[in-house]
Amino acid sequence: MSGKTIVIDPITRLEGHGKIDIHLDDRGEVESAFFQVPELRGFEAFCVGRPAEEMPQITSRICGVCPSAHHIAAARALDDLFGVVPPHAAEVIRELFYNLFMFEDHLLHFFFLGGPDFIVGPSAPKEKRNILGVIETVGVDIGKQVIEIRKRCRHLMAELGGKPIHPVLGLPGGVAKRVSPETAEALRIFAADAVAFAQFTLKVFDDIVLNNKTYLDIILSESYFLKTCYMGMVDNDNRVNFYKGDIRVVDPDGTEIERFKPRQYAEVIAEHVEPWTYIKFPYLKKRGWAGFKEDADSIYRVAPIARLNVADGMATPQAQEQYDRLYSTLGGKPVHNTLAIHWARLVEVLYAAERLVELSSDTELTGDDIRNMQFATPKEGVGIVEAPRGTLIHHYETDDDGIITGANLIVATLNNSAAINMSVEKAARSLIHNGKVDDGLLNMVEMAFRAYDPCLSCATHAMPGKMPLEARIFRTEHLECTLVRDSDGNQQFT
Repeated sequence: MSGKTIVIDPITRLEGHGKIDIHLDDRGEVESAFFQVPELRGFEAFCVGRPAEEMPQITSRICGVCPSAHHIAAARALDDLFGVVPPHAAEVIRELFYNLFMFEDHLLHFFFLGGPDFIVGPSAPKEKRNILGVIETVGVDIGKQVIEIRKRCRHLMAELGGKPIHPVLGLPGGVAKRVSPETAEALRIFAADAVAFAQFTLKVFDDIVLNNKTYLDIILSESYFLKTCYMGMVDNDNRVNFYKGDIRVVDPDGTEIERFKPRQYAEVIAEHVEPWTYIKFPYLKKRGWAGFKEDADSIYRVAPIARLNVADGMATPQAQEQYDRLYSTLGGKPVHNTLAIHWARLVEVLYAAERLVELSSDTELTGDDIRNMQFATPKEGVGIVEAPRGTLIHHYETDDDGIITGANLIVATLNNSAAINMSVEKAARSLIHNGKVDDGLLNMVEMAFRAYDPCLSCATHAMPGKMPLEARIFRTEHLECTLVRDSDGNQQFT
């Protein structure tokens, strides 16, 4: 703590780098709080001038946590760009691969990143709030099961996609590799085990979190309550789908206010910038930017609870049972409790596992027809998938030769950025009083962002594209001069 400002730097258990500045008034009460992203990637600029077919490889390098989301979103954008519909077998292989990724990534967050706050405890010593503390609490045998199921999952991702981290699967119009009968059988065996492990994980959450009144009270507390709109992908029956469908938006009461195809996203979403961060703030365009206010009806959330809130249900039976239980326990739809994202994430783990059972049993899975090469002249393409952290949009523009002339990526964490800031400030205001803080209390402030599972490497951009910079030049120990460039590109020497 320095003066009247509390700084949490770095924030922990997320991908990327961020910090939280909490400003106190003279009474030690929270006056304001900012979730700041001081790193800049500017990945869209890297893409200009590259052949469009390279985008599934280039964009998967944005992040080592969610490369598969960018890879598949890019492949779907290329389908649109080249006006080509992949064969059924290719669509099944892509969706299989994607649900393997969703299953594994959600488990990673629960056990390694978000789970320690509940399994070990929000105020436990910080050296215990990690996977080792989780294993110490739940037992070595369970820890081994977590490691083993993730290992098997990633092995199958490598079988389908070439590599589990930076896949080489998706191509415009299809995929690069057919599925062998042996791999198909391994997928069917794994899918059944994945369903069992998903049910087991939900029971762990039930035993440790839901049956603990203190934890349930934290989930339901005003500190972690934020009333917003929600956005997510749904199928034709308004059920959750990660891979393909329309994007649906509901208001804070759960009423549908938008439903759009990928090509229409720019009619619905606009982006706002602030000078104190390299993350942009998307909002509902027709309603206008009204600031970081809970009653501002232009702010929306994505991520697991958003997907459940916008949907009428789950497309698989066991996940539907858990969906119904979540809403009956938390008081009905929509749920505005930020920490309920953790529970929704596990409902999606079960859905992904059940979807693996369905897809691995598809009769065309091992077919040879895996790519459609009937391409049209490229010009513009948009691909949208549901990443673990929420709705992910890839938009490419090219010349007639398919060379990228413009790229816009609205990633899941970017969609949540306004809500993350508001969640952090609300938690800080609720928890910090009279200037009194400790490590456990600050961790509970961090819990407000950690539920979103933010990926800041994916989300950092600058608009209109000039990076503010301060460069200080020293001769030995003496400051010679300072060069300052603001976000408009104006430079000044002092």
